[in-house]
Amino acid sequence: MEQKVGQLFICGFHGTTPDEHIRTLIRQYHIGGVVYFRRNIESAAQLAGLSRCLQAINREASQVPLFISIDQEGGMVARLDHEGMSRIPGNMALGAANDPKLAEQVAALAAREMALLGINFNFAPCVDVNNNPANPVIGVRSFGEDPQLVARHATAAIRGYRSQGVIATAKHFPGHGDTDADSHLGLAVVPHGKERLREVELVPFRRAIAAEVDAIMTAHVIFPAFEPDEIPATLSRRVLTELLREELGYRGLIVTDCLEMQAISRHFGVAEGAVRAIAAGADLILVSHTMTEQIAAIRQVCAAVRSGRLSEERIDAAAARILALKAERLGLGGGPKPEKAPELPHPLTPEAESAALLRRCAERSVTLVCEAGNLPLDPAKPVLVVWPELRHRTEVDEPAVHSYTLADALKPLHEQVVLALIGSRPAAAEIAAVLRQSEGFEQIVAVTYTAEGEIDEGQKSLVNALIQARGSRLIVASSRNPYDIRAFPDVGTYLCLYENRPFALQALAGVLTGKLRANGVLPVSLNARYSAGSAGDK
Repeated sequence: MEQKVGQLFICGFHGTTPDEHIRTLIRQYHIGGVVYFRRNIESAAQLAGLSRCLQAINREASQVPLFISIDQEGGMVARLDHEGMSRIPGNMALGAANDPKLAEQVAALAAREMALLGINFNFAPCVDVNNNPANPVIGVRSFGEDPQLVARHATAAIRGYRSQGVIATAKHFPGHGDTDADSHLGLAVVPHGKERLREVELVPFRRAIAAEVDAIMTAHVIFPAFEPDEIPATLSRRVLTELLREELGYRGLIVTDCLEMQAISRHFGVAEGAVRAIAAGADLILVSHTMTEQIAAIRQVCAAVRSGRLSEERIDAAAARILALKAERLGLGGGPKPEKAPELPHPLTPEAESAALLRRCAERSVTLVCEAGNLPLDPAKPVLVVWPELRHRTEVDEPAVHSYTLADALKPLHEQVVLALIGSRPAAAEIAAVLRQSEGFEQIVAVTYTAEGEIDEGQKSLVNALIQARGSRLIVASSRNPYDIRAFPDVGTYLCLYENRPFALQALAGVLTGKLRANGVLPVSLNARYSAGSAGDK
C-alpha cells in the first residue's frame, strides 16, 4: 500500500544534484515523480545528468520509472531558458499569430529538447480562456479569450508534445481564466452558471479530451455552479468525478496543481488537501517544495487508507492509471542501461532550425492596435527607448532577468538609439528623470511590462505624463500584458508584444523601422474599440 500511495505523488526539491531530501522521498516514500523548477537547473548537461541520476536512484528500489516533470509553457513561464535551449514563445503570442500549426511545431520543439534532458511530463498547455483583463495569474499564459481559438491551439500543442513522446497536461480544470485572484495567494471564485461554463471554460477541455490528452491539471478555484459547498475544484468530487470523469468522459490522469499554493495550504492544509483531492478523484498529487509537507501528505494518505476514510479501491484506480501511462510511454522494468550517457548536442536543437521557427512565430505575433503616423521611425532622427527593467520575481514566472532590451534590438536597424532604463515599478524620481530626458526627442518608444493583473501605477503615471508632454509622438508597446492600453486611452500608437524575449523584441524593432509588417491579430479584447479577432486600426 505504501508503494501504491507513493506513486500518487510528484514532489520537488531544491538542489541541482540529488540531495538527501529527494533521495529519501524516492527510496523511503516511493514517490512516483519529480518536478523541476529553475532552482534545479544550471545547464543542459547538468539537467540531463540530474534526470539520469534520479532514475538510477529510483531503479535501486523500483521497476517503475519516475515521471520527471516541469512547467515549460513557454514565454514568461519557462523553466528551460538556459544557453543552448530554445526560448519558446508563450501561448498568447501564438494565439496572436493565429496559426495552430505554429503551436504544434513549437510544442514539438520544446518536447524534443525536454526528452533530451530526461523530462517526460510537461505541465502544459495552459488551456484557460483568459476573458478577465484583471486576471493576475493567467494572462499571457492563455492563447486568448475565444474558446474555439484556445481549443484549436491547445489540441495542436498536445499533438506536438505527443509526437516527441512527452506527456502533455491541459490545465487548469475547469478553467482559471475568469478570475481576479491568484490561487498561489488565496481562493478565487468563478461565479458563472453551468451553461456559460459549458459554452466557454469547458470548450478547450472537451477538445483536449477528444484529442486524448494524457493528463488534466486541476484549478484551486471555487465553481459554485458545480460545487455548492464552496470548496475548490481540486478537492471537489462533484467537479473531478461527476463533471470531469462522468459527464465529460475523461479517462486519463487527473493531476492537482501544487497543494502548497495558499488556496489549499492556508485553508485546508497540504496533508488534508492530499486526502481530499484523492477522495475527489485526483490521481497525482503535486507537492512542489517542502519536505516536511511532502512526507506529512504521504503519511496522511496512508493513514486515511488504514482508517477507511480512503478506500483501497480509490488508491488502486489511481495507481493503475499511473502505471498504465508509465508502461505505455516510459516502459516498465527498463532495458539495458548505457555504460556512458550520450553526448548532448549543443545547442539542443540546431540553431538555424530553432531560430527560424522562433523568429517566424515572433514576426507573426506582433500586433499593431492603433497608429498615429509615427511608423515607420524616421532613420534621420534619434529615438528614445524607455525600458522597464524587471527587478522582481512573481509567484508563477520565475522570469530570468535578461539584459537584452528593445534598444539592443533597434540598434542594428536604426543609427541613433538612446536607452532610458527604469524599474518595472518606477518611483517618482525615475519618472521625473525620464520626462527630463525625453525633452529633446521627437521619437519616443515607451515599453510597458505588467506581470500581475493591472499595470503598475508608476508605469501608468510615466506613460500618461509622456502622452501629455509629447502628445502623438509617443509610441507605446506592451511587452507582456496587452491590456495595458486601458491605463492610457489617449495613446496614439500602440503595439502588443506579449513577451519581452529577444526574438519578440527583434520582431518589434522590425515593425518600428518598417522592415516588417505587424501581422498579429488580437487574441483578447482590449476595450470597446479593440476587440478580439481584430488587427487594430492599421
